[in-house]
Amino acid sequence: MNVLIVEDEELSAERLQNLIRNIDPSIRVLGIIPSVFETIAWLQNKSNTQPDLIFLDIHLEDDNGFKIIESLDLLIPVIFTTAFDDYLLRAFKVHSIDYLLKPINPLELQASLNKFRKISANGGPQPEKSAHSPEKYKDRFLVTAGPRIFTFKTSEIAYFTIEERATFLRLFDGRHFAVEYSLEKLSQMLDPAEFFRINRNMLLSLHAIREMHAMSAGKLKIDLNPAATQEIYVSSERMTEFKNWLGK
Repeated sequence: MNVLIVEDEELSAERLQNLIRNIDPSIRVLGIIPSVFETIAWLQNKSNTQPDLIFLDIHLEDDNGFKIIESLDLLIPVIFTTAFDDYLLRAFKVHSIDYLLKPINPLELQASLNKFRKISANGGPQPEKSAHSPEKYKDRFLVTAGPRIFTFKTSEIAYFTIEERATFLRLFDGRHFAVEYSLEKLSQMLDPAEFFRINRNMLLSLHAIREMHAMSAGKLKIDLNPAATQEIYVSSERMTEFKNWLGK
């Protein structure tokens, strides 16, 4: 495997290179590049061996690392390495494998490399499936509140939650109503490109995610719009699937 490190902090670059070599001595580091301009020039030079994977810092000495991806319409898989969690959501909307916060944890780095190998062994990221007919997934809900009956489009729903053993939907305007379905049933009824069950108690819309924060021990905290009544975390067993869902 050939990898390229794009990092403007010399000590961080050396540490990452040593971690990679300790995890797998067969991995070849093609180079360490400190800037957006030099990286674009390096990747455009056909005489250079193209990397299988790029480790990309976001804040580089001359620009934002996303500029490399945008300028080249880059399809080479990327593992982001950064001290900031501000770009987490944006990172998973491009062709990324993972998002590692500095100082990089060796176990998390190894997990990211394993994930890359697994994806590569399966032939790379799978193309998105063709659009389904509108009838396949539920596109509106009928709810009651006392004697009143309401109907809402699925696109108006931010998330579903379990509260006191009952299931509720919350709209983007903040209102919430009880529904008769379990989260398990809802997961089957809703378009999986739009809704994801992040833990036992919540099924959310992609559009409800306002910010994400990488926490210690690989946990991921999510801020929602509208805000939830308690802090929301992606369960560890759903983390990889969640990141794949974000990156589609």
